[in-house]
Amino acid sequence: MTTITDLEDFKALDPFFRIIEKGLDGIADGGHFFDLLAEDVIFDYIITIPDYPRHVEGRKAVAELYRPYGTMIVLDRCYDLAIHHDTRTGVVVLEYASEGRVVATGAPHANRYISVLTISDGKVTRWRDHLDPVAVFDALGWPSR
Repeated sequence: MTTITDLEDFKALDPFFRIIEKGLDGIADGGHFFDLLAEDVIFDYIITIPDYPRHVEGRKAVAELYRPYGTMIVLDRCYDLAIHHDTRTGVVVLEYASEGRVVATGAPHANRYISVLTISDGKVTRWRDHLDPVAVFDALGWPSR
């Protein structure tokens, strides 16, 4: 199993990691967020922002996608976790929210998410993510007004 190194690079995402770890406690195996993911996990970003990849394969590729997150946005907290788990199919739906700030301007950023995960053999094998792209546009001032 590939170990994701330099976890300090991901400090801006710590609240996200902690809420996902909490949501999957007792459902998936692993301590840190990245340890919960299967080596060949598939991430699909269903509702997202332009220029963000729609499909990513592999734990290492997900880590590299998330590594520069803190250059744009730093999360202060994630909250409002709701967990829906179908033990028969292994599907887990996590609903949650985040608050943080834009690094370049200090502007506040808040968003809400729905993540639909498939768990197999104790690991997340598929992740389908939905977020509010308008919240990202507003926080980053994009497109410029």
